[in-house]
This record gives sequence, structure tokens and C-alpha cells, in this order.
Amino acid sequence: MPGGGYAPALAPPNDSQATLALVLGIIGFFCCQILGPVALFIGNSSRQRIQASGGTLGGAGLATAGMILGIITTVFLVIGVIGIAIAVANGIANTTP
Repeated sequence: MPGGGYAPALAPPNDSQATLALVLGIIGFFCCQILGPVALFIGNSSRQRIQASGGTLGGAGLATAGMILGIITTVFLVIGVIGIAIAVANGIANTTP
């Protein structure tokens, strides 16, 4: 007699925006810091959509990872912009008329 039982449960599909948030977070972290705020925004909206789906969508971990990378990259971006602003202000202040 063949073995019976239940069919294995399939995991819900990942939200595509969660994957996008992770990819943008990684690219922003290593290459283009301007993508950090975008990854943060998309990751946050993806997490909200996943929570509202009632279990029909997965990928909360991907969205969270994208958000965290987006936060880190955004902090680096802000520090860089402040550094550039200080350097420009210092250069303007040090010019002799």
C-alpha cells in the first residue's frame, strides 16, 4: 500500500517589491547611495502590503533587509552631503578676494 498523508504545504509567493527593495538596498550600499531612500520606501510599503495580505504573500525578511540596507545607505548619504556642504563652505570661506 503506497504511503499516504498530506501534500507538502507550499510557501506563499514573495512580494516582488520585497525583492526589489533588497536589490536596490544592495546596489545602493555598494554603488549608488541615492538608491538608499528608494529602497527604504519600497521596503516599507512592501512590508505593509505583506502584513495586510493575511499570509497570502511572503518575503517579509527580504523587505526588512532592504529597509535596513536603505536606512544604512541613507545615513551614509546624509553624512556625505553634510561633508560636501562643509567642504564647499570651507572653500568659500578660505578664498581670498
